[in-house]
Amino acid sequence: MERAGPVSAAQEIHISTLVGSDPSSRIAELVMAEAYRRIGRQLVVHPLPGERTLMMANEGRMDGELYRKAGMERDYPNLLIVPVPLLTYEIVVFTRGTSFVVNGWESLRPFTIGYVRGIKIVKENTAGMRTEPVPAMDMAFRKLTMGRTDIVVGNRLAGLAAAAALRIDDVQVLSPALASFPVYHYVHRKHAALVPGLAAALQAMTADKTIERLQRQGAALAGRLP
Repeated sequence: MERAGPVSAAQEIHISTLVGSDPSSRIAELVMAEAYRRIGRQLVVHPLPGERTLMMANEGRMDGELYRKAGMERDYPNLLIVPVPLLTYEIVVFTRGTSFVVNGWESLRPFTIGYVRGIKIVKENTAGMRTEPVPAMDMAFRKLTMGRTDIVVGNRLAGLAAAAALRIDDVQVLSPALASFPVYHYVHRKHAALVPGLAAALQAMTADKTIERLQRQGAALAGRLP
């Protein structure tokens, strides 16, 4: 494939995402870097804590948000979705010895729950429960190992990667998943003209298996595939 020439600062697109080492974020970054390259732009990703990432994207201080579930424009009306999914995001329960039947969010109520601040689906569905929000997934697992929490709730790939990095060998993933949904790239409305080109690039990347290849690379980082 022919590579684009040098990219000027004016062609850079500055995108925010949650801070932390997350294979899902890495997949989304690789996919969107290629999509932007195909339309002659250069992706620059800025990891930010908590909801600052969405706030800065919505306010136009960033050019967009790397990936989120559909419907974010209801709370952040300046964000426009690029309507081609980047990957499927699974929210699961991680434990070390605590075992129970996962039967929806309400089944978490007896436990103290660790999760990464800024993941809105977890915050919204654990409202009124005992929670310990933290800035990054590795901190959630450190609290779990110290007995500060009973369970960690978060993205499957991120949790597996954090547990592997911390060499926590006895982490279990309980089934079924609490939620599973596609995630999408968002741009600030000032870049509305980029949406059709990005959508076309992502559709082409789906057809030529580029997205599938990058998804497998990200899963392998988390130890799910050889």
